[in-house]
Amino acid sequence: MVHKRRRLLRGLAASAGLGLLCAGEVLAQTAQRPGGRNEILIGRSSALTGPLAPFLVPIHEGSDAAIADFNAQGGVAGRKVRVLTLDDGFDAKRTMDNARQLVEHDGVVALFGQAGTSQVMALLPYLERTRTPLVAVYTGSVAPRAAGSRWLFTTSASYADELAQILRNLVAIQTTRIGVAYEDNDFGKLALPLIEKAAAAEGATLVGAQPMRSDGGNAADAARALAARQPQAVLMVAAGPPVVAYVRAHRAHVGVPLYTLSLGAGMQVIRALGEDARGLAVARSTPPPRRANLQVTRDFQASMKRLNLEPDYDRYLGYLDARVLLEGLRAAGPTATGESIARAMEALGQLDLGGHTYRFGPGERNGSRYVDIAVIGPGGQYVR
Repeated sequence: MVHKRRRLLRGLAASAGLGLLCAGEVLAQTAQRPGGRNEILIGRSSALTGPLAPFLVPIHEGSDAAIADFNAQGGVAGRKVRVLTLDDGFDAKRTMDNARQLVEHDGVVALFGQAGTSQVMALLPYLERTRTPLVAVYTGSVAPRAAGSRWLFTTSASYADELAQILRNLVAIQTTRIGVAYEDNDFGKLALPLIEKAAAAEGATLVGAQPMRSDGGNAADAARALAARQPQAVLMVAAGPPVVAYVRAHRAHVGVPLYTLSLGAGMQVIRALGEDARGLAVARSTPPPRRANLQVTRDFQASMKRLNLEPDYDRYLGYLDARVLLEGLRAAGPTATGESIARAMEALGQLDLGGHTYRFGPGERNGSRYVDIAVIGPGGQYVR
């Protein structure tokens, strides 16, 4: 009986030791999981592959630089901010799958920097259901902004804002006969009524609108057709290959000032155009990244210098968007949740990042309508 008791006690001790070991392993695994006590996790679904990927790389570089600077300064009361990024290939279904992975399995407290109108629209019901905020989107479509979601916070002007500013500038210099070259897809077609509305509001006349295939194959035909209408300027609404094709065709056949939206003039397009980009006027939703007249621009330039990166518009956009997100996280505090971040974003009010301002509040989640018109000069550099 004594021996049995000893064996039983040894067994219990061994079981207790095993239990302590297992508990230790669980604690160790928990500490190594994303979003531990020293991290605040943010999720990003983005096109890391596919044709749009090169256009998003500099935006990501700018965002990541701002976050690295923030963490180096202590983060949120000592907690570092980490962005988990999953590839969606610019596919809305993959975006939804990524959101579920990031929110339900990885434990992110917010989503950030989603590209694509279809992707953002698909996410809106999910944001509501899971009470997860999405800060910053890379689409100027009016539709997500008009949806009125209390979980979506945009940080840059819409296409409607950009178009209105372009037409306002043209009318101010007595250029009122406007032609339109647009990409023959949903993006281009949905922009047409916005152009018509802005033209009517500013007193401009649309003399013709010509569609272009997304491969740019009929860009020369569109340019010749517009030239026959004798516009004083042309507004191009396109992204990617048709931009390069039309700009060259426009120089050859039309020759009047050419304006485009911010989406149409990423650094990849400007590099592809080379000197043909010279003179292209672009609506930009950030201040000039090379003009060091604002503190936030100087901060950005210093960050780019540390990383040996060019301080261009795309990187500046990503940098500013991350700065807005980080202010929301700072206001929410080190124990941030999706709901507390949404409340903190709404409570930011007039947010001044160092000369460039945003405004958020209850019912006011489109933080900026800032638009500047910049012109590309020699060597692909903006002259203003």
